[in-house]
Amino acid sequence: MAKLRRRDFLGKAAIVTAGAGAVAACGGPASAPEGGPAVVTKPRLNWRLASSFPRGLDTIFGGAEVFAERVESLSEGRFRIRAYPAGELVPGLGVLDAVQQGTVELGHTASYYYTGKNPAVAFDTAMPFGLNTRQQNAWLYHGGGLELMREVFADFNIVNFPAGNTGGQMGGWFRREVSTLDELRGLKMRIPGLGAEVLSRLGVTVQTIPGGEIYPALERGVVDAAEWVGPYDDEKLGFQRVAKNYYYPGWWEPGPTLSVYVNRTAWDGLPAEYQSIVQSAAAEANVDMISRYDAVNPGALKRLVDGGVTLRPFSDEIMTASRDAAFELMNENAAADAGYRKIFESWDEVRRSSFRWFSTAEQAYARFSFGGG
Repeated sequence: MAKLRRRDFLGKAAIVTAGAGAVAACGGPASAPEGGPAVVTKPRLNWRLASSFPRGLDTIFGGAEVFAERVESLSEGRFRIRAYPAGELVPGLGVLDAVQQGTVELGHTASYYYTGKNPAVAFDTAMPFGLNTRQQNAWLYHGGGLELMREVFADFNIVNFPAGNTGGQMGGWFRREVSTLDELRGLKMRIPGLGAEVLSRLGVTVQTIPGGEIYPALERGVVDAAEWVGPYDDEKLGFQRVAKNYYYPGWWEPGPTLSVYVNRTAWDGLPAEYQSIVQSAAAEANVDMISRYDAVNPGALKRLVDGGVTLRPFSDEIMTASRDAAFELMNENAAADAGYRKIFESWDEVRRSSFRWFSTAEQAYARFSFGGG
């Protein structure tokens, strides 16, 4: 697959500049009226997309809808995609399998749900104490990250595209206060990905539960704590009704990317113009989701606090132990697998250099301004 270029990330511009060459690549039947140019018939396609998220979460499920709408618009209605919420076609955590097997042509999901298949897929979403949204985009689009992740997903017959980001997440909802590592041990918590493995090392009993099933698990005491995304989505799911301690930050997800998966066989059968449309629509969905979350989270947080929720930061003891365990785990994985090590080294180089930059102007501005009201 061709390397992602800057112009491809600029959304519609990629389509506008494609011109007659891309139209001719559509593969439709062409005829040449006497004295006139060839006329190309673009194929009409109807594809299905399986999401890992419930329809009621309009921002995160909405990322799939934004993607589908842009594909249809840019193709002038010839390429249509219908997005199905979790559970309607396949279970929320079954998206990768469904796309790999060709049950659906497309999926919209978080890759760290599938670390049991390959631990390296977590880099496609977020790593504990890793990159924030802007840094993750920098690594994926301009730091070689996307090419590395596509090598991993090739094993699953999938082509992946960044298609959403929630921004820095909250640390989750706890039925009781946890200030020390001793209070953390023995807790039952819903959390996916590498964050789950880290907390497991600290004595937490972890579970991966789809978004739509978290509330009843928390309400019935199946879990003592649960994390999801942030104020807007968490309020919609009603966690504030069964837990009042809202912890931050979500150190395991400082800037998690959501991805569109395309079945490789289906992708290879697309005309070149439609491939460009998919790429552009995914990039637009990626930008749109973080913008929407940044617009709706502030009001939701205020409503939660006004309604009696207590915001609590994780203690330095918990944060330090979590960071140490996270990098211990990542280094163990890198030592055990050359493919993981290749991705980790690329990611870690970007993390170190980006943190040096962000700790200068960005951090100074945030430290002075963000607490000033």
